[in-house]
Amino acid sequence: MMDHAEEAMLPPPVLKLLGKGVVMPAPFSVDVGEEIDPGRISPDGVVFYGGTKISGAQTLISAGTKLGCEAPVTVADCQLGRGVELKGGFFKSSVFLDQANIASGAQVREGCLLEEEANGRHTVGMKQTILFPFVTLGSLINFCDVFLAGGTSRKDHSEVGSSYIHFNYTPNQDKATASLLGDVPRGVMLNQPPIFLGGQGGLVGPARIGFGTVIAAGGVWRGDCPEGGKLLRAEGGPASGQPFHPGLYGDIRRKVTNNIVYLANLLALRQWYIHVRRPFFQDGEMGEALYRGAMDILEKAVAERLTRFRALAEKMERSAQLGERFLPEETRGIVLRQQREFRERWSALEACLTDRQEEAVALEERDGFLAKLAIVREAQGKNYIRVIRSLDREISSRGTQWLQQVVDAVAERAQARVPSCRA
Repeated sequence: MMDHAEEAMLPPPVLKLLGKGVVMPAPFSVDVGEEIDPGRISPDGVVFYGGTKISGAQTLISAGTKLGCEAPVTVADCQLGRGVELKGGFFKSSVFLDQANIASGAQVREGCLLEEEANGRHTVGMKQTILFPFVTLGSLINFCDVFLAGGTSRKDHSEVGSSYIHFNYTPNQDKATASLLGDVPRGVMLNQPPIFLGGQGGLVGPARIGFGTVIAAGGVWRGDCPEGGKLLRAEGGPASGQPFHPGLYGDIRRKVTNNIVYLANLLALRQWYIHVRRPFFQDGEMGEALYRGAMDILEKAVAERLTRFRALAEKMERSAQLGERFLPEETRGIVLRQQREFRERWSALEACLTDRQEEAVALEERDGFLAKLAIVREAQGKNYIRVIRSLDREISSRGTQWLQQVVDAVAERAQARVPSCRA
């Protein structure tokens, strides 16, 4: 216990949280920004270990959260659900839902959403990354610009092996490279087989990988496997060299298609949060603020992907100029048509991804699913994971049909604007 003289030496923001009931074993090593709203910090079972630093007016910390139990931790403008453990590292402008946890040495930058029980071991790097429940990242991982779903529980989860890299930056300096591992329509139902990415490996974005896929350890996978359920081995070939012309792109169909499908899945996920997840947030302490934080992440995720996609379209003018000189004659005409169409029709393509017409898709399937979900929720209680896992096959299939129609409608409209870029 501190005496009054010691208490008087503590900064007022720290003293306010101590007085509210937040546990701080070493309060003189805790740094709380003056902008922190004590009303957004739960006193129930919250622990700030030595070396904890929190800042940002948007910071929200729910009951049972523990910060810095392994190493100093910095949390800036993050929203944390119940029972979250951030054990050491740097965390900025991201959302962690109930019981998500990350070990020490992490760097989680803006735009990340870790759903319930998603977790990572030590020295994990993320930015603009979405992990569905139970997803596990090993140690020493760089995993930016990725969506990953799959698995049914903490004992049956999608896994990324240690020392794995998602390659999200190209020699032409673009980042229209987000990879979709699993998908939203099936992934939200928490009933799909897990995805396994073997350690000491890598994935070159933008890629699409389906549920049940295993990528063997030790290789870099450069393709797609959207249907899933396969063992993929990246075989190393002989060393080779060929001319490289900075700014020159070849066939862009796969890149354009994968970006459209990724964005369509984000828009479907936004519909899921609006119509399905919000009531579960409202049942919890500070739940509405946590929900708004998650929605903000989704809005910013869409904006980020559009920004990167637009930048790629703008590069097509230069690429086409180079292509007139350097593309092989037998493919030149087709490739230049793709690139010019993508550049010239970008505004129409972007409109398909921003006009929110997905809100009016498959309303009968949506409303039928929501009605059935309400009955299950009444019987099972307020726990999101328990309710979703309690859905029978008929109900979950109806929900998947709704979201898949959203994805398909968005993707089809967008791809129709650039038909020569359809993969």
